[in-house]
Amino acid sequence: MNHLTLTTPALLFSAISLILLAYTNRFLSYANLVRTLHDHYMKNPDELLRGQISNLRKRLYLIRAMQVLGVGSLLLCVLCMFLIYVSWVGTAEIVFGTALLMLIASLGASIHEIQISVHALELHLSDMQ
Repeated sequence: MNHLTLTTPALLFSAISLILLAYTNRFLSYANLVRTLHDHYMKNPDELLRGQISNLRKRLYLIRAMQVLGVGSLLLCVLCMFLIYVSWVGTAEIVFGTALLMLIASLGASIHEIQISVHALELHLSDMQ
């Protein structure tokens, strides 16, 4: 069996960093939208706005989970590199496998969040048909 080298977990750094950047951009746009909708709701309470805010709340929780899993994956990649450095290769392989599973979970949550976002946009556009 081939053992991990320091470069194996390091290869994920750029991918995870780009994913986290995309998650952060999504979070910031949702945060601005929540603030705008909240202001509109406070001036003129409306069930449609309440529903949109509720939908955004779900999406924000998903983005938080995506970010936590992504950062956890990156952290475990760094830990894996340290374990390889100190020659604890068996433990490093387990840690790296866990990092990959966390990244998979993060991407899965991202797919779920995208589905919710598309559904919300479909509802928003439904009054035009």
